Amino acid sequence: MEAPTSTDTLEIPKEYGIDFKTGQLSGEIVEKKEAIKVWIWNCLQTQRYRFAIYSWDYGVGLEQYIGRTLSEEYIQTDCESEIREAMLINPWITDIRDFVAKRSGSRLSISFTAVTPFGKIDVMNYEVIAYA
Repeated sequence: MEAPTSTDTLEIPKEYGIDFKTGQLSGEIVEKKEAIKVWIWNCLQTQRYRFAIYSWDYGVGLEQYIGRTLSEEYIQTDCESEIREAMLINPWITDIRDFVAKRSGSRLSISFTAVTPFGKIDVMNYEVIAYA
């Protein structure tokens, strides 16, 4: 997705709704803030560069932080950069704030707030598990 220019107009974001607990489609179309939540969830679920169907701009590379000897400061800084880069390709996401990354064994937990024109979206304790 390219960022809009001053002459571009963006359509209201729409996505297929997802039950975030099960990962199953809900059978409805969601718009605005709920659609951006779905987009964020899908983006976080997609390992960047793994699936040829997606652009190389889409997805995140979070598995790289699991199972390696890296300082917490490095993980915090580099992981925030990874998330920021992935999220800001969506023209409806204008900023990422309050980022926190915590690693525990083979798990990585991240939290952040995505700022959108429809309000803030809190992503709390999203857990990444290495599947290597």
